Amino acid sequence: MPQDVYFHEKAERLSRYDLTEYQRRLFKQTLEYAYENSAFYRNSFARLGLTPNDIRGIEDLQRIRFFTTKDDLRANYPFGMLAVPRDEVVEMHASSGTTGTPTLGLHTRKDLDDWGEISARSLVMAGLCQRDVFQITPSLGMFSGGFGFYHGARKVGATIVPASSGFSKRQIQFMIDFGTTMLSAIVSYAFRLAEVAQEMGIDPAKDTKVRKGIFGSEIWTREMKQKISRLWDLEPYDVYGFTELYGPGVGNDCRMHDGLHMWEDHFLVEVIDPRTAELVSPEEEGELVFTTLTKEAMPLIRYRSRDISKLYASTSCDCGRTHRRYGQIKARSDDMLKMSGVNFWPSEIESVLLKEHDLGSEYRITIDRVNSIDRMSIEVESRERIDSQKLREDLAKKLSADLHSILLFSPEIAIVDPNSLPRVEVGKSIRVIDQRKNT
Repeated sequence: MPQDVYFHEKAERLSRYDLTEYQRRLFKQTLEYAYENSAFYRNSFARLGLTPNDIRGIEDLQRIRFFTTKDDLRANYPFGMLAVPRDEVVEMHASSGTTGTPTLGLHTRKDLDDWGEISARSLVMAGLCQRDVFQITPSLGMFSGGFGFYHGARKVGATIVPASSGFSKRQIQFMIDFGTTMLSAIVSYAFRLAEVAQEMGIDPAKDTKVRKGIFGSEIWTREMKQKISRLWDLEPYDVYGFTELYGPGVGNDCRMHDGLHMWEDHFLVEVIDPRTAELVSPEEEGELVFTTLTKEAMPLIRYRSRDISKLYASTSCDCGRTHRRYGQIKARSDDMLKMSGVNFWPSEIESVLLKEHDLGSEYRITIDRVNSIDRMSIEVESRERIDSQKLREDLAKKLSADLHSILLFSPEIAIVDPNSLPRVEVGKSIRVIDQRKNT
């Protein structure tokens, strides 16, 4: 069993008693701070007829009968959620804003220091050390991904290659020239980089030194992890975060790869039923809800993430960290699809597709409505070109039957040639096209 390494061992291995007491103290401070400094939260408490003095501690959390949502952040764009003067904000990031007004992440100097701390913990958990050459491929722009890795890696002291997004051939050349040993990337971009390397005559597993990887920003399945591992000959780690909290570093899996450790000295986490908003039990899936415990510029109370996961009942882990684990993100609550009366997540389809050895990692799901009847078609690339039409048809029939056991209906399957589906060089891949929204 490898020796576990920590960035901040004392904080990462706090006793459960000390960690709980720490949370209790910070929770009360957060409520008082938000009430005194944020008009939004002062008004939110007033609508309930409450003040922070009415909340004795964490055990009264559910008495705060409101949630903070993305709509609240958009309604208060850009600076209506601030709890500090605007000139104390030293860095800001924004979501993509594909649904309209973006949501912001606003940070003071203290916030950036805290972000760097939790990101460094996550990076070290994934294997980063001072000797590494760490290539950051997520955008170093308004998207928080690249900067999350950057702030953490600076604290660790690794050599940083801030390549940012796109220019894939140059990314591969950097890996060769600089001897990159660890890679951070959006999940789908790790596959794209492997494809580009192969087009350049470079085998990522043999011709580069990349043997460590930390990935996030998209939902990914165990099967996708296995494919990335084979392509790059690396151990993939799952990092979690989003703009409104910080970015990458809010949580991370350890060498056990059994759930992600949430840094509980910075966040209080609940899991609720996304439909009823009622608290669910440990090990029961629901929507993650966060209360920040250390944020200065933009504290958040009971913030609905829309991410579906579960909290583990166990509070111990063989890696030695005491911070509670939650399951890998299964889906986004607003990504659930419904067809023929059946609810399902796109990740359930991905799990079936990627189990097939003869298939690649790229696929596209299209849903439309014909004569008032919903119809799904799936295009999925083969790993290598399949010239036999019969072999394509047989594989498509098998996939359709496998998916029927999950979906209770049989989608139309098309096996397409490698590299024939659109690729995204910058940003997240679009794998589901629901054309019913336009009908």
